[in-house]
Parts: sequence; C-alpha cells; structure tokens
Amino acid sequence: MNNLSNRQINYISPSGGFTPAFPPTGRGPFALESRNNARQRGPGKTPVRSFPAPQTVQQVFDAALRNGLAGLLDDALEGYKRVLHMNPDHADAHNNLGVLLAQRGMMVDAMAHYDRALALNPNDVNAHNNLGIALAALGRIADAIARHEHALDLDPENARAHYNLGLALTAQGRTDEAATRYRRAIVLQPDYADAHNNLGNLLSVQGNPAEAMAHYNRALMVNPRHASAHHNLASAHNNLGVALKEQGSFEEAVEHLGRAIAIRPDYAEAHFNRAEIKTFQRNDADLAALEALARREDMPADKALFIHFALGKALEDSGDYARAFEHLRQGNDLKRRLINYDEPEVFRFFRRISAVFTSSLMDRFQGGGDASRTPVFLVGMPRSGSSLIEQILASHPQVHGAGELAALEAASAAEFHPFGRRGPFPEGVPVLDGAALQRMAHAYIARLPTLAGGKIRVVDKLPGNFFRIGLIRMILPNAKIIHTMRDPVDTCVSCYSKWFTSGHDYSYNLAELGRYYSRYSELMDHWRSVLPCGAMLDVSYEDVVNDLEGQARRLIDYCGLAWDDRCLSFHKTSRPVKTASAVQVRRPLFRSSLQRWRRYEADLGPLLQELGGLAANRKAMATLAAR
Repeated sequence: MNNLSNRQINYISPSGGFTPAFPPTGRGPFALESRNNARQRGPGKTPVRSFPAPQTVQQVFDAALRNGLAGLLDDALEGYKRVLHMNPDHADAHNNLGVLLAQRGMMVDAMAHYDRALALNPNDVNAHNNLGIALAALGRIADAIARHEHALDLDPENARAHYNLGLALTAQGRTDEAATRYRRAIVLQPDYADAHNNLGNLLSVQGNPAEAMAHYNRALMVNPRHASAHHNLASAHNNLGVALKEQGSFEEAVEHLGRAIAIRPDYAEAHFNRAEIKTFQRNDADLAALEALARREDMPADKALFIHFALGKALEDSGDYARAFEHLRQGNDLKRRLINYDEPEVFRFFRRISAVFTSSLMDRFQGGGDASRTPVFLVGMPRSGSSLIEQILASHPQVHGAGELAALEAASAAEFHPFGRRGPFPEGVPVLDGAALQRMAHAYIARLPTLAGGKIRVVDKLPGNFFRIGLIRMILPNAKIIHTMRDPVDTCVSCYSKWFTSGHDYSYNLAELGRYYSRYSELMDHWRSVLPCGAMLDVSYEDVVNDLEGQARRLIDYCGLAWDDRCLSFHKTSRPVKTASAVQVRRPLFRSSLQRWRRYEADLGPLLQELGGLAANRKAMATLAAR
C-alpha cells in the first residue's frame, strides 16, 4: 500500500537528552520519517513539476505521496486535502495528512485525522503508532503508552512501535522498561540508529558509560552524520573520565576526556575536567587550545566559565601566575552573574544560629539523643583540608569514608518547617523534646552506609555541617566532630580557583568570599564557647603537612581507635573520592599548596581587606589548632 504512515519520531534533542515529541514549529531534529528525511522547500524556490496532472483519487494520492517524499510538503498537504475532498473516507490520506500536520506542530488537528483513519481501518498499526506520538507530544504519556502497546498487539515485530513505546516509557521515568523496548527494536532492526542512540542515553544515565559508548558508535556507523550520537558519545567519554578520576585512574581519565574533546573540540566541561587532572607545561598544545577557546566571543557564559577556570589552572601549572589569576577572575565573574546570592540573608542565618544555640540551651539538652559512636563529622570551610583528613581516616581498617553526605539535613528536615509547630531551623530547636532528638538521631544513623569488614566508624565529610554542630551534639553526643582549618587566605584563594558543582555561591567574588569566611570564623568561635571541652577537635592543614604522623595519630586517637601505620600511606588507599581534591589525596603530601596565595597577593586586595585581622593573625589559628 502506498502511504507515508510507517513513521517514527526522534525525540532526541541536540543536547543529547530526551525531549518531548515536537517543537512548536514542527522543525528541528524531530521527524515522522521512515524512508527519507523530508526537506522543507526553501523560500523563493519553485519546484519543477514532472508529474502529469492527476485526475483520479488514486492519481491525486500518488502525486501527494511523491511530493511529500520530494520535500514539497505544502504541495503534499494540499494534495491530501484534495483526496479527502474527493473521497472523505480515504484512510491513508487521513493518516498521511495527520503526519504532515504533526510535522508543523498541529497535534490536535493531526489527531483528528489519525482518529478518522482508525475509524475507517481499526487495525492500521501505523496510524496507532502515529496517534501515540501525537498523544505523547501533548503530554498524555499514559494514553500514548496504551496506543503503542495496542500497535504492538497488532504487530509484535514492529521496530518503530517498540522504539516509540520506549520513548514514552522514558518520559514516565520507567527506564528499565524503556531500555528493553530499545533493545527489542534493535534486534528487529539492527541498523536502527536512533534506537542505539537512545539506549546509549539510558545506559549512560544508569552509570554504564562503556556500554553506552558501544551503542553511540553503532549509531554513528549507521549514520555518520547523527548529531545527537556524536554529542552523546563525547558526553559518555567525559562521564567515564570523571568516574575514572574519582577512582584514581588518572591516565585513563585523561585519555577519555581527550577523546571527548576530539569529538567536540569546544566541549567546555571536558576541558575543565581534564585540566583538573593534568599538569600543564609551557607550550602545551592543550593549553593553546584552551587559550583559543577563551578568545571566542560566541561561547555562552555558562560554558565560557569552564574554559576560564581550566585556563587559570593550566597557567598556574606553567608558572604564569598573572595571567592565571586574570582567567580565574573572568571565570568567577561569569559564574557570579549567573547566580542569585543573597548575602544579607546568609548572614542573618549565621546570627540566628548564634542566638539560638546558647550555653544554657546546650546544657539543657545534654545527654539526649542516641549514644552511637559510629559517626565522625568533618566540618569547616571547603578547600580547608577535609578531603585529606578523610583520606587519612579512611586508610584505617576500621573507618569507612562516606564522602559528603546530606544525611543530617535530611534526618532533621521532618522536625523543622517554617509553618510547622516548631518552626524552622534553628528557631525550632529550643522546643524539641527527647523523643524528637532520638527520632533525628535514628533517622540519621539509618541513612549511613552499611558497615562491613570490621569497620565501626563512618566519616561524614560535609563541610557545611559546621552550621549544625550544636544540633549534632544534641542528637549524637558521642559522635566525633573534627573541624578542619587552613590559612584563611589560602582557603579563600583555593575556593576562588574552583568551580563548585553546587552551593558555595559566596565564593565567586573576593569581597563576598572574605566576608563569608569572617562570619564562618565567628560562628566557629561561638561553638567553642558553648561546647564542652573535647567535644570538637580543631586540625590545622599546615600542621598535617608539617607533621603527618603526629597529626594522624592525634586524629586516630580522638576517634577512639588503635593506631595503624596504613594511615601514613593514605595516598595508596583505594576508594572513590568525588570532591575537587580527588587528585591531591592520591599523592603523597606536598608543600607547594602552603602560602599559595602569595603568588596572587597583588590581586587579592578586596579579600585581604574583608578578612582583616584573620589574614594577619594566622599564627593564632595554628595555636588554636594545637589546643
């Protein structure tokens, strides 16, 4: 039968995700296609007609079909309308007219013609499939799934129906079922490029980038011009590179990140991720590539910032500190313009915590909560040495390093609500009772990883828990709290040199960063004034670098564990590290990070001014840490 009904829809967006069926214009990378990609006739172009003037209904239909295949969509549309004027019950004309209307984004009108085609021919698999596509485009995903399932009841071997059902299932988050449908479509049609591409996307999301890449490569073998598959293959290499970095496999990580860049030379995130691992030299070709990208004026700000942060790191490696800082400044300025940081509200939060957690409040709640000794909290500013301390602790056979957990905030969320009986945190704390303290403690412990192999301590390395030190003491009085400290200026410069995945919005402007650090320092002084002696251990990064064994023994003793020499070989410990310090903790201690800020001293005026006495009184911090 001559028709244009055996159609599919490609939901893949240029950025590689899963996208609703049709854009409003009906254009872009979406197509109800089975044989040829329809091409809109260019403006001002008049096709040369070679078809005889049609007379019968069949001749009109055939001419419309040929016009559609030739890309003369306006002529095809008018032809199908003429067929239906001559024969209102022409099922194929209704279906094919629906296809053309759907391509223009006219989904409701398209559905009307699909419905009419099915009324005339209830077993038309293609019309069922096309109607499912239109339903999905209108957000009626459940109805779309039912329609595609009905198409498969009629024709279980229809690869396009399996594919479209996979798309609809993906839209519902039913990714395992969707993957099964894509795999079936590939079995039925091994050269189904879009099915390979979409299956690759699911595998990538499910944490299987290696298999994902195999399917992207298969899609490109079938269609070397498949833009989404090119994009997604680069993304898979990037994701695999990041995963390998977290595992400490740096050479392999650099290799995959390089492949991502080879596929997409302007892949800003891949350049950034590679720069985090690689040590650059002068006249490095990769450094030159970064500089060329930094000069481009057409790169969006949210991509350009990655290039500037990467170039700052690369130029610092090569010893060009003046230019390095200029690119760090540009990267931070771009990031700062993209976020909404409410500094007054943040500072009010600091003051609210100090006002609530008084000595009398801490005394009143002393001895509550749960007696567990399992948790060890690492708190402090980011880039203050917490990843190093965690790695040292996690090298002990009885300690599990869990990374940055959101468990404490999640466990306490149910007890504090702005409109609840108790109110928000911290104002809701004074009205807590013993049962609430135990509920939070048990909820937190339930969220910790299951321990095995003789491990009895879990390190929760979320720096921002310094806001909740008082609450930790109330609900888990036997938990260990380790506060990591570092030279204030070095801490802030290290923050300023990093792009953070989320949070830390204060760190992209030197003056704001300095003011935030000052408020943090004041809050830590407050905690020391209200906590009992020994409730928190201050550890200086500089002291660890200068006396690794002495400080490591101090840490292990504080955690109530027997000494183990493996803590001194922390860089050999194999475990995932997902923070910005993933590279540093895999190497022996080095002193080059001490007084790093001196390289940029001439550019740090706003930061130094806001830090004030903290910047000048760094020796006092070292004395404090030794207490």
